[in-house]
Amino acid sequence: MAKQLVGTVRFCVPGGQATPAPPVGTSLGRFGINLGQFVQQFNERTRQYLGLRIPVVVRVYNDRSFEMETHTPFASDLLKQAAGIAKGSGNTPKEKVGKVTRAQIAEIAKAKMADLSARDLEHACRIIEGTARSMGLDIVD
Repeated sequence: MAKQLVGTVRFCVPGGQATPAPPVGTSLGRFGINLGQFVQQFNERTRQYLGLRIPVVVRVYNDRSFEMETHTPFASDLLKQAAGIAKGSGNTPKEKVGKVTRAQIAEIAKAKMADLSARDLEHACRIIEGTARSMGLDIVD
């Protein structure tokens, strides 16, 4: 008998810091999968993004096995880290909260390339620049 998909769950967890507590426990507990095994695999896979929010998609099968698909952290989190700020601007056009360089934007775009719908690095940089501007960050050379 082939495995049958029972459910798909999407949530965000800080990288390398997952625990069986919410949101992991409440999202996956109803499917009866081994939460300890999920937490261990997730933390191993996301160690390099310690503390950044990681989107994850979990597909659960009828034999209580699962497949986990992790994505790169949100562009806004990477930009906040690069600019050294705690949060973006509440009044974007008038209030600027930090600066990022084009080199930092290119580095973030390279990291996010797999998750973006951009055909090349130049277009990926333009997407990240738009996110930076909407957060109230100045882009400098």
